[in-house]
Amino acid sequence: MGLVNKKKDMTPFDMKRRPVRQSPLLMPLYYAVSAFSTRGIKKNKIRMKGLKPPFLVYSTHQGFLDYFIVPRMLFPYRSNYVSDMEGFAAYGIGPYRAGGCIGKRRYVADVSVLSNVKYALKVLEQPVVIFPESRHCDAGITSTLPKNLGRLAKLLDVPLVLIRSHGAYLANPFWDEEHRRKVKVESTAELVYTVDELRAAGADEIQRTVEEKLAYDEYAWQKEKRIKIRGNKRAQGLHLPLYRCVSCKVKGKMRSSGTEMWCDACGKRWTLTEEGDLRDNGSGRSISIPEWYRGEKEEVDAAVKNGSYRGIDVAVNVEALPNEKGFVPLGTGRLIHNAEGFTLTLDNDPGITLDSFPLTVPNKRLESVQTEYDYKKRGKCIVLSTQNCCYYVYSKDESFLVTELEFAVEALYLVCLLV
Repeated sequence: MGLVNKKKDMTPFDMKRRPVRQSPLLMPLYYAVSAFSTRGIKKNKIRMKGLKPPFLVYSTHQGFLDYFIVPRMLFPYRSNYVSDMEGFAAYGIGPYRAGGCIGKRRYVADVSVLSNVKYALKVLEQPVVIFPESRHCDAGITSTLPKNLGRLAKLLDVPLVLIRSHGAYLANPFWDEEHRRKVKVESTAELVYTVDELRAAGADEIQRTVEEKLAYDEYAWQKEKRIKIRGNKRAQGLHLPLYRCVSCKVKGKMRSSGTEMWCDACGKRWTLTEEGDLRDNGSGRSISIPEWYRGEKEEVDAAVKNGSYRGIDVAVNVEALPNEKGFVPLGTGRLIHNAEGFTLTLDNDPGITLDSFPLTVPNKRLESVQTEYDYKKRGKCIVLSTQNCCYYVYSKDESFLVTELEFAVEALYLVCLLV
């Protein structure tokens, strides 16, 4: 990661360019890397015998390991993958296209992406893989899923396969991707609808089925499997998703190191046990990570609902990712988020932007927002995307709580749907 667009070429990525079949010459390499990365994986296939491409795949997205799990589960079939711009910038457009990737900007509706998915299914006759959570999970539970998955499956009119995995998040949580844990992965690929079954079912029924089957709680699974994670850095970074103290309710004062997390405001400390619970060092009572995380979300949802959400106004650094050639620095600026949406301003006009600034992104356009906890080793970041460009926005301000922003964006989008 971290490619620099040295020529500051701001030509937008060509979303209309047709995908290609995954290269048969590179397929052995892809499979070898996937097999090595997921060695020891427990595989389970349901109703998959005799299924041949094309078919649509929705997969859970717990972390980076998913990019190796899915090819392993679908082997020997070559597939096309809907992917964001970061991959094209990191690995180059040639290798990434040869890998079957279809370009997309996260949380931006684009008919070109739908057209290319149809092309891959109907013309290339390959499986197409979509990660509907669109980002790695924060706290071991399913991220918000788009509400159009049932309609999309019916529109594409090919068999629907779901791949769901356990262990990928526990092995490499999003809040600490530097320290790999020793956790074996289990994955299931299931044909949930044949074409005939898909045509007979309603979009709402398909949506419910997808949501139910892609739901997961990794910490409940850890207990079920009696998995112990013994690493001495197992809590490192956990304060990033768990930003609000459950004791004093102060936000942004949580810290973590080694096996502990604590609050700088009230002094409370918790130990992340080998079994995956947060144990209060004073009382000995435990709370689960998903329970803590859901409490934060419920607080933000309530603030949005009663009109008390105030948002943020922080100084930021901004980079643009217009295409596969890398990042273009745009300098410093200011990011505001409130009940209306995002406003991003630049302190100085770089003269090369693809969009007019101040850039406004209303809530009705954003189902969610891409968040990063330590992107390119530069700290917390969110990504605001338009049809032409992705803007990576960093801030060191203590009030820049990206998990809270994620909750607020999702809650405000639902409010817009009801208006």
